Amino acid sequence: MIQVIQVILALSFLVVIHEFGHFTFARLFHVRVEKFYLFFDYKFSLFRAKRFDGKWHFRFFAPTADENDEWSKHPETTEWGIGWIPFGGYCAIAGMVDETHDANSLSKEAQPWEFRQKNVWQRLLIISGGILVNFVAALLIFGMLLYHWGSSSLPLRNIDSGLYYSAILQEEGFEQQDRILLINDKEPETLGDVVQWLIIEGQQNVVVLRGQDTVRLTMRADLGNRYLAFQNDFDRKERDKARQDPTYQKDRFILIDEFYPFVIDSVFPNTAAANAGLQAGDSLTAIDGVATPCVAMVKEQLRRHPCDSVQITYHRGGEEQTAHAFLSDQCRLGVYEKSVLEYFAVEHKEYTFIEAIPAGIRYGWNYLKMYVKQFRLVFSKEGAQSLGGFGAIGQMFPQYWDWATFWHMTAVLSLILAFMNFLPIPGLDGGYILFLLFEIVTRRQPSDKFLERANMVGWVILIGLLLLANGNDLMKWLFF
Repeated sequence: MIQVIQVILALSFLVVIHEFGHFTFARLFHVRVEKFYLFFDYKFSLFRAKRFDGKWHFRFFAPTADENDEWSKHPETTEWGIGWIPFGGYCAIAGMVDETHDANSLSKEAQPWEFRQKNVWQRLLIISGGILVNFVAALLIFGMLLYHWGSSSLPLRNIDSGLYYSAILQEEGFEQQDRILLINDKEPETLGDVVQWLIIEGQQNVVVLRGQDTVRLTMRADLGNRYLAFQNDFDRKERDKARQDPTYQKDRFILIDEFYPFVIDSVFPNTAAANAGLQAGDSLTAIDGVATPCVAMVKEQLRRHPCDSVQITYHRGGEEQTAHAFLSDQCRLGVYEKSVLEYFAVEHKEYTFIEAIPAGIRYGWNYLKMYVKQFRLVFSKEGAQSLGGFGAIGQMFPQYWDWATFWHMTAVLSLILAFMNFLPIPGLDGGYILFLLFEIVTRRQPSDKFLERANMVGWVILIGLLLLANGNDLMKWLFF
């Protein structure tokens, strides 16, 4: 429920500021805005407000105003409201062909306060206003997060014990505890850089330190797609376990991780670990005879023994001991392991207000570049299967309330919303921008009828993408 609330709040906030971007530029250029709505109000609205006759008027749970409604007789002021269809929102700008106006409704002579009467540069700014506001808002949020909480990172150079590599990376030639020195002749600063450069950007040349030797590796070109296929299969198995047991807490697929020992920090009562006699401070070294020198390898081996008894080898007080534990279908011991922060030095940086703004801009710009580069993975079978809708967005938020995480994810979604709206698809802001640029170059304005038909095609595309993304969520929940 907390995830649902966070998604609703974040998306509602982003929709409102996006539409407010259009509204601000429209009013700046003296264009009337007929309606400003969060959610859609087909035939009915939850809330309506409008100022006319010198005072504000309000209606709750009321039919949408028609031409005979008293409110419609005052088009010079904006109607504000909340619709009942919880999907986006809109800003109805007078004299503009969009989801609220067709070409026939604009057949009358153009008026000076209409969108179509403004010069092309003013129309371009009105259309771009939503994208601009979402982009700027994301950068400002990132900056304020840095100002309030600072930033913490674990530099790759501080992980002196090397890294854990999943099977998919071992297929590329990596060995456990290899230390990555260079990727395409650049030094990655964090594990995030490694994942971005190898999986998202598809960089292939890697130099690692293996013991005392320097080894050069070449990744295969399809590593990103194979990673998505591997992750999709892992997620399917986790969803299947969750359907069988509603209390099951899904694991995440570990592609690459810090290599550090699994030392128990605390043991929960009445769990597999407690029944086996494990204690805080025990260091787990093997599961059923398979060596597990790091946390990720312990978890990997435990997942292979649902509803099974396993022999656990561990060190206590310098002595090697063994115990038998019976795992449930969740394959968990019932312990907290010591944090990675106890093994490697994390670097924390505080920011003044003046420092935080440019740092937030750099962070947001780099995140946007990474997101754009991910698009190459979408145009593949594995990428299409990974697309998600509102369910996937919900999984981005934690199941607990944390303001830092909430605002960070809101800023991320704001960047995504800005980018998606910039795509040159009719019906989106990017489609309008494309037609306006065409007008600037050719000095010919597309007809209202053409724009109406283009928007219809765009909406078919958008609805198709929406059905695909949310259909993936539904199919995963029902069948995978």
